[in-house]
Amino acid sequence: MTGEILFLCHRIPFPPDRGDKIRSYHILRRLAEIGPVHVGCFADDDRDLSFAPAMADMTASQCVLKRDRSRVMAGLAGLAKRQSMLVSLFDDPRLHRWVRKTLAERPIAAVMGYSVQMAHFVPDLPEGVRFVMDFVDFDSAKYASYGAAGGGPTGWINRREGRVLLEFERATAARADISAFVSEAEAALFRAASGLDTVRVAGMDNGVALEYFDPAADFDPVPKPGSPLIVFTGQMDYRPNIEAVESFARDSLPALRVRHPEACFAIVGRNPSPQVSALSQLPGVVVTGAVPDVRGWLAAADIVVAPLRIARGIQNKVLEAMAMARPIVASPQAAEGIDAQDGVHFLIAADPLEEVDSICALLADPERARRLGDAARSRVEQRYRWDETLKDLPEMLFGPLPAKGILAA
Repeated sequence: MTGEILFLCHRIPFPPDRGDKIRSYHILRRLAEIGPVHVGCFADDDRDLSFAPAMADMTASQCVLKRDRSRVMAGLAGLAKRQSMLVSLFDDPRLHRWVRKTLAERPIAAVMGYSVQMAHFVPDLPEGVRFVMDFVDFDSAKYASYGAAGGGPTGWINRREGRVLLEFERATAARADISAFVSEAEAALFRAASGLDTVRVAGMDNGVALEYFDPAADFDPVPKPGSPLIVFTGQMDYRPNIEAVESFARDSLPALRVRHPEACFAIVGRNPSPQVSALSQLPGVVVTGAVPDVRGWLAAADIVVAPLRIARGIQNKVLEAMAMARPIVASPQAAEGIDAQDGVHFLIAADPLEEVDSICALLADPERARRLGDAARSRVEQRYRWDETLKDLPEMLFGPLPAKGILAA
């Protein structure tokens, strides 16, 4: 059995140019192979809004709305409604109306929500209509980590968000037929924190576009701004990425440059925050901003680093570097959830001192670095193809359901 599908996501799933949109884009492509798909989503800005026509060949209908609610307004509304700030940030009566209209007028057989803030757009569904919730990450745990690390009003806000969002995540999973997370490790964390002990909470891994992220593909090379070249890639207005590059630029790079004075750290990614842009004033740091093709920077890198201290799910940046056969030094948080082995597919370093030691060891042994990169490429070829990671999606939407588990009191 198949049928028409309603897909709700917090950012337009095109183009696949940032972590959350990479996953939603590939899910949309897979859904379009299963049945007609109606997409309701938000655009962050006019650039995002301009991409709506490009989705037409994958959608039966679509509602793409420019999001204009500020964080301040969302926070105030969330407090007034005892609601998560994240959920409030993505509230919009226009999308609620479009969802109700689509459900009333189309023979929708399954609804899929993407990211927790879209769950409140899913109303009580008629008997027989499946609800699959792709949480992607265990977001409340991220806010709880922020709250534990900070004091003052910001710490209080993040602690509150962690508590309120966990309640909402738990309630959403209780009413969903299937809840998916970006890895089995993330799903297990949610089961433990929520008390939801059920086979209906599942891991659905990210993948990587192996034909695109291929060291043998045709892309423009990037001249090295310094040697050795250490590269970090990511969306540079995202707090975990900001904190990661600040830590590396201020703590790890100076120690590295004692041993390799010409070492260069390239921060590659769009929308660098003021904190990130300021790092370009430090010796050996290059902040690129948006680049037309990240593969040139990955290919030029002697080492790719992922020194995230707060991370959820699977890091696309790590999978992409693995696919490009680069030697990688990653924090335990960035490596968590990836089915790969420390010392075989990448090196794990827990703090700046370990990062510097690991990088210097690879620079001193180019053959080991090459073997590490080759093994990384082989691992993602075996384990992280999108057609493999999304193979269970038709069964989630239209297959038989196992018996529900029990929500702990």
